[in-house]
Amino acid sequence: MPELEVDALLDDPASRVIVCCGSGGVGKTTTAAALALRAAERGRQTVVLTIDPARRLAQALGLRELGNHPKQVQVEGFEPKGELWAMMLDMRRTFDDMVRVHAGPERAEQLLQNPFYQTISTSFSGTQEYMAMEKLGQLAATDEWDLIIVDTPPSRSALDFLDAPTRLSTALDGRMIRLLTGPAKAGGWGLRKVVSAGFSMFAKAVSTIIGGQLLADASAFMQAFDSMFGGFRERARKTAELLRSSGTSFLVVAAPEPDALREASYFVERLAAEAMPLAGLVANRTHPVLAPLSATEALTAAESVRNAPLAEAVLRLHADRVALAERENRLLARFTRAHPEVPLVRVPALAGDVHDLAGLRDIGGTLGTTA
Repeated sequence: MPELEVDALLDDPASRVIVCCGSGGVGKTTTAAALALRAAERGRQTVVLTIDPARRLAQALGLRELGNHPKQVQVEGFEPKGELWAMMLDMRRTFDDMVRVHAGPERAEQLLQNPFYQTISTSFSGTQEYMAMEKLGQLAATDEWDLIIVDTPPSRSALDFLDAPTRLSTALDGRMIRLLTGPAKAGGWGLRKVVSAGFSMFAKAVSTIIGGQLLADASAFMQAFDSMFGGFRERARKTAELLRSSGTSFLVVAAPEPDALREASYFVERLAAEAMPLAGLVANRTHPVLAPLSATEALTAAESVRNAPLAEAVLRLHADRVALAERENRLLARFTRAHPEVPLVRVPALAGDVHDLAGLRDIGGTLGTTA
């Protein structure tokens, strides 16, 4: 199988965006942070964006918390050749900032105070993924960093941000919303026209479900939102182009487990279908064999040293480790047979959780050292 040369990826000045994706619980956040740390120490101006609401990234970087704007990592003893910045996506604040920038002061205030806006900005399907794209686009547009590393949400939703602009704009521009916002657009006559056209039962049902006030809120929201709707979609288009550009690379992170590798296969196939540039697979938390002794030899030796309990226990543990490594090798070989073109790097499991820069540096060193 081809080896994934992570240091070459990090060092390449043409490499501008690295997106870490994969199923939940496989170590994407830690991988993204370790990559960002290593890139900064090798001289890149790096920012890492996490969409994971857990605060593990802040803790590992020695920061009390992360906000919606990048914060430079400045910890005693940490003196990288470049710079390391980090942030955690705040979906609502990102939406609010976008409104303020693109809607104008008066209209922005109308939008921000609108109850319908307050609902969709936190719970509308696709909002988080769209705001992740919005934030990525903002970071790329500033040119303050020459490398942006993105940690994505768990499971298949990690690629939902590819669909989010279309889904969100379709929903907001869809027939249902237009029917709901008819009264404002027709000077108050829209709903009456809908009713007179034979939709009285529909209108009654809508009023029963969402209430008259929310109907009015939705109508006012769409009036104010229409003025920035074109820009909304245009920025999404530009960010989608960024994700497909030669300066972007996707890394699929997976544990050597059947479910995680099935998800990894999904990601690889989806990225190929979307013409997204895949750099390779990070096989995280693997269990390499540490001594040239087969499981059979270890068990035979354990039988012969029953009078030495500690030696016997170590030999049996080694036999278990060999069996686990062989199982992982079979699973990874199956993935490689299905995707022979995908480069791979293995990261051994650590004895404990990563909670500081030293742990991230160890992982980064393993990622950057191909075997």
